[in-house]
Amino acid sequence: MLKGSSLLSAALERRAGLLSRLQAEETDSYRLFHGTAEGEAGLTVDRYGSLLLVQSFHRPLEPLELAALREFYAGAFPGLALVYNDRSRPHSRIANELEPELRAEAAAPREAREFGVRYLIQGRHAGQDPWLFLDLRAARRRVMREAPEKSLLNVFAYTCGVGVAAARAGASRVMNVDFSRSSLAVGEENAGLNGLRIAMLNVYSDAFPALRQLSGLGQSRVVRGRRLPPFPKLEPQRFDLVFLDPPPYARSPFGVVDLIHDYPAVFKPALLCAAEGGSVLCCNNVAAVGREDWLGQLERCARKAGRPIREAEWIAPEEDFPSTDGRPPLKMVLLKV
Repeated sequence: MLKGSSLLSAALERRAGLLSRLQAEETDSYRLFHGTAEGEAGLTVDRYGSLLLVQSFHRPLEPLELAALREFYAGAFPGLALVYNDRSRPHSRIANELEPELRAEAAAPREAREFGVRYLIQGRHAGQDPWLFLDLRAARRRVMREAPEKSLLNVFAYTCGVGVAAARAGASRVMNVDFSRSSLAVGEENAGLNGLRIAMLNVYSDAFPALRQLSGLGQSRVVRGRRLPPFPKLEPQRFDLVFLDPPPYARSPFGVVDLIHDYPAVFKPALLCAAEGGSVLCCNNVAAVGREDWLGQLERCARKAGRPIREAEWIAPEEDFPSTDGRPPLKMVLLKV
């Protein structure tokens, strides 16, 4: 049972300095309550502009708990819409029905800002996850520092948040790769919101054939006598910065993404897409993977590929994603090659 509003109040007090700094940076999107580290595992409260998104992953909130949440945040952030998604069922599917007026509010398109970059957001849409992952803010911040006058390849791009941030920061060109047309369509809208006119190409493709072609490894259309699904033809090319944020596990006709056992399957071709003297920013959000073991895996893979890592810079999630043991599940590292 959520212990009244004391946990929410304490979390908000801990963020006072951060929220002040983010406001100065034209950011109105952040996590207000990170239950895993703040006293109620599985409960998260995120602000996206005019929206408060409450999600529970371990158990549904009781009506009185949800009412207490609404009352607390109505006082702390008056005027914001609150949408609650119960995602405690298998595969984190949203389980709870909303009243008609709340359903319309949840589906209403809104804008959220981060470092002055504008992003489209909805409390509910055809998918499950929010259109902007807030724990990646630190990575987007780092990309924006790195991006001016450089090229970026953004793989597993989802709604192209990293690509749009890089373009707004002055990247010379951006390529976003994702297998979801609907996610890339949101990315197109994000580009429009920000008036982007640079060469930003969204490629609808499985990551494996895209990376293999761009890296020069090549992708056959027939493997072991079996014709693979269609994929766009891409010429080999190099990028100053490659951003790699794969899901924990995914299987397709082209290969298997497995961040525990075989990160090199996606890392090697991504590494080969990086220009000499360029960078690869890798993400791994599997809590069971230790960061030093993971880095060792990346270093061995890079040496075997003939592209040794010259420098590794760890990027930690910002203060609205606290960790009780100093080992946050999301690991991000910028590799100079």
